[in-house]
Amino acid sequence: MVAELRVFVLLLTLSTCFGCGAKKVFDGFMGAGVDNSIPPSALVDFTETTRLDELWSRDVVDGTNELFIKLVPAILNDKIFIADTRGNIAALYAKTGKNVWREDSDLSITGGPGADENLVMVGTDEGDVLSLSTENGDEVWRSKVSSEILSSPRESDGVVVVRTIDGKIFALDATTGERIWIYDRTVPALTLRGTSTPVIANGIIIAGFDGGRISALELKTGKLVWETKAAVSRGRSELERMVDIDAQPLIVGDAIYITTFQANVAALSLENGQILWQRDISSHAELSADAKNLYVTDEIGNVWALDRFSGTSIWKQEKLTHRHITGPAILGDRIVVGDFEGYLHWLDKETGDISARTQIDKAAILTQPIVENNILFAYSSGGTLSAFIYEGIEPEDFTVAPVAEKEVIVEETIAPATEEEEQASTDETTEVEVSETENTDTPEEAEEESSLFGSFIDIFTGDDEEE
Repeated sequence: MVAELRVFVLLLTLSTCFGCGAKKVFDGFMGAGVDNSIPPSALVDFTETTRLDELWSRDVVDGTNELFIKLVPAILNDKIFIADTRGNIAALYAKTGKNVWREDSDLSITGGPGADENLVMVGTDEGDVLSLSTENGDEVWRSKVSSEILSSPRESDGVVVVRTIDGKIFALDATTGERIWIYDRTVPALTLRGTSTPVIANGIIIAGFDGGRISALELKTGKLVWETKAAVSRGRSELERMVDIDAQPLIVGDAIYITTFQANVAALSLENGQILWQRDISSHAELSADAKNLYVTDEIGNVWALDRFSGTSIWKQEKLTHRHITGPAILGDRIVVGDFEGYLHWLDKETGDISARTQIDKAAILTQPIVENNILFAYSSGGTLSAFIYEGIEPEDFTVAPVAEKEVIVEETIAPATEEEEQASTDETTEVEVSETENTDTPEEAEEESSLFGSFIDIFTGDDEEE
């Protein structure tokens, strides 16, 4: 009877006092409820030098249901194709956002879409490849591969190339979906969840693999042309030694640019895979490039401009760290990235300074924005697709854009670089320091929590007769 009474008193105390500080006591006592992640940088004021013009914005599909799956829209001619994880696939006119067609495949889509003149292709978590007509969305064929597809199928010269998470590349006939050949590589025990989308150039497939290798294969036969170990594992533990190419390689002229998680950004020769230069920058985001520079988002959210021919740093934007920044897109003389709160950040291409900011959705933007015909398209994980153009603002029209009035998620900001840091070599990455969480309890709260904890202990240590 006494034991039952103790349990009742304990439950009653917890249920009535959980909202008055008791939760902090028990979380601290049990070691639960402690978030050790580095907080994202807060939004900062900036001088607005870009005037944005939103052409249209629509909630077209259901998005990715917070599954952190990157479904990248595909643009072909005047149409843009998007998909969601619930099986919906839609085609819209790129200039207006009006529907062309929409189909429900009843499949769990995890990769795509990819598009060519005739086909829109997606992959699923069960290894299905679905091909639809670009004109009306009718199903053309289905094919089965070995495992889940997390990248976009690609088509060239009558061959559809599909990458699966078990290290295989499948070549399928674009007319029938029949298998032509398979290329297989061993997958390390520990990798990021994701796969690099292969790219096709001059009849050669360029594919990045887990473990830091990049391979060139003949499109028609699957024959290995060359292979390069682009990243070397470092560290003591399996986690520290993990290197992974998750982003799509970028081909510009006769060079291939890749990013590797926990390793480097590198430039390789398209002809033979020879490494031209490397920078010690860890990234798993897609790249962009213009005639002079390569633009990179590193693993903590710094945005870099590197010389495309040497890898030398041009500028580095550090005010967006830990905001889960996407790979950068280029629109005119602006660099655009998305973040975990649905914001698009517009940077000056020459300096890296923030020049505009707009929010397309409260859900995260997981995929790199895409640019076609001088229009930028951004797709959120909530299913919102938005199209933008922009114009520069004359100096006399400059205004300071305030931080959006919204619930403050993080109070800490990343301190700007000192003069000494600015003078340091730009070839070195910046270390991020994590400060310990301070105890913000008031004396009254501390006394209340101490009293409550003492009462909790007394239940089990008090005299039976007194109870």
